[in-house]
Amino acid sequence: MKVKNPNLKNMAHLSTNKSSSSKLNTLAKNKMGNQAGSLNKSSTKVNLSERAQQMSKAKEIASQPSFNSEKVARLQNMIDNGTYKIDSAAVADRLVDSHLIFGE
Repeated sequence: MKVKNPNLKNMAHLSTNKSSSSKLNTLAKNKMGNQAGSLNKSSTKVNLSERAQQMSKAKEIASQPSFNSEKVARLQNMIDNGTYKIDSAAVADRLVDSHLIFGE
């Protein structure tokens, strides 16, 4: 299909010149490279959400030892010596409180 437009008399100015096209591409690439370089040089600020901060704290806590070795050694010595006394009333109170709070 041919399109005829009588208004377009001189189409020479519409043709592309390969040398000028390649120069434009080179300039565009250089400009993009300079912008990327400036992004790498600038400092970047990151804001973590509250959830991400909580997860970070949870990971930190999880990486710590899960028990107090000094307390375990002290309690083991008390049990071995027969000096460890259990307060049965306090244990019963805590069991009842736990059942009332959690319904278990």
